[in-house]
Amino acid sequence: MKRLLLTSAFAMGLAAPAWAEGCGDVTITQMDWASANVVTSVAKFLMEQGYGCTVTTVPSSTPTALTSVAETGTPDILTELWVNTAPAYAKLVADGKLVELADVLSDGGIEGWWVPQYVVDAHPEAATLDGILANPDLVGRRFDNCPDGWGCRTVNDNMNRAIDMESKGIEVFNHGSGETLATAIAAAYADQKPWFGFYWAPTAVLGKYPMVLVDIGVHDAETHTCNGSNDCAEPGVSAYPSAAVKTAATADFQQREPAIAELMSNISFTNDQMNGVLAWMEDNNASAEEGAVYFLTNNKDQWSDWLNDDARSKLSAILK
Repeated sequence: MKRLLLTSAFAMGLAAPAWAEGCGDVTITQMDWASANVVTSVAKFLMEQGYGCTVTTVPSSTPTALTSVAETGTPDILTELWVNTAPAYAKLVADGKLVELADVLSDGGIEGWWVPQYVVDAHPEAATLDGILANPDLVGRRFDNCPDGWGCRTVNDNMNRAIDMESKGIEVFNHGSGETLATAIAAAYADQKPWFGFYWAPTAVLGKYPMVLVDIGVHDAETHTCNGSNDCAEPGVSAYPSAAVKTAATADFQQREPAIAELMSNISFTNDQMNGVLAWMEDNNASAEEGAVYFLTNNKDQWSDWLNDDARSKLSAILK
């Protein structure tokens, strides 16, 4: 019954209930990647069905959304901003145009070098870079690298200048796309073969295939910054930092709709949780809206705590 109610609400276009009062029009980003769209769909449902807002999604990307806020003061809400790749974000916050509301991914975005869980179960030393370099057979003597043009490709290539994996018996294979990188992990899992390479979370891939983040050492900010440059003169080995992933709203919107700003400050997912939703979506060929229904159906105790008392009462039929 709960899933039916949720699905019906999404099917009706998330229209605000006729009895709703108090909240007006809201614009929120609809970024061009899956996890952000799940966040937006969940937030849109709660705003419209719990608070009576009329919500419009704005197709966007991080740079586009930040430029729009700087120039026009819209959209009202920006969610799943990976701020380590968005230098304009800090200036907008410092200038008072944006207000930071939440870490929408509570443990941050995760990037790094991974091996399958079954490899580490059989060979615990494969959980460290030193262990891999000492015995490259553990990972099939291959490193699966990022496609050309990705920021991680530059970082990985510079780290490999310091490591020189080829001299230690590990071929560096440069993928042509993110799709082939994901397919390589799936193929390794299907045959229980070794795999070693770059990936990130939250993603459906890490939701479906348990992987272990390889310990390559501590994160050094100066080294990592150099590694990210095409002109890095002295590359080194540094772990990728956890990426802060934020929800923000315009300062004007926070003043106009404080209850919605408070709601958005509560909405947060762990990587494991989002990985699971994305994996379910991929397995079921599901949309972001269907992924939101899946999350809301299975995590009512969590999201009910995000609501104020009035919204919780309005959504009581679903929460039973």
